[in-house]
Amino acid sequence: MSLTIKENNGVFLVEGAINASTVKHFKNHCETLLNAFGELTIHIENVTEIDASGINAIQVLYKNALKLNKGFMVIGNISKNIYDKLTNFKAAA
Repeated sequence: MSLTIKENNGVFLVEGAINASTVKHFKNHCETLLNAFGELTIHIENVTEIDASGINAIQVLYKNALKLNKGFMVIGNISKNIYDKLTNFKAAA
C-alpha cells in the first residue's frame, strides 16, 4: 500500500502504510517539514499499517526533534495494534 502525506492547517495527515517500502519517503518528508517549520504534528489516524521500520522512523524523528529543541507530535485515533507499538516505543525512548 502507498503512503500519502497531506497538510491541513499545519497538521500533516499521514495515510496508508509506514513500512519498509515507504519508510524512507516518510522519514525524509518529515525531516524536511521539521526543518522547514521548526515543529511537526503528524496525524496518523489513517495509517493502516506500521512495521518495525516505521516505529523506528518515528522514534528517530522524535529523538532528533528533542535534540534540536523542535516540537514533534503524533496525534489521531489509531488501531489498538498501532497504539501498542507506539506505547512500547514511548517506554523504550
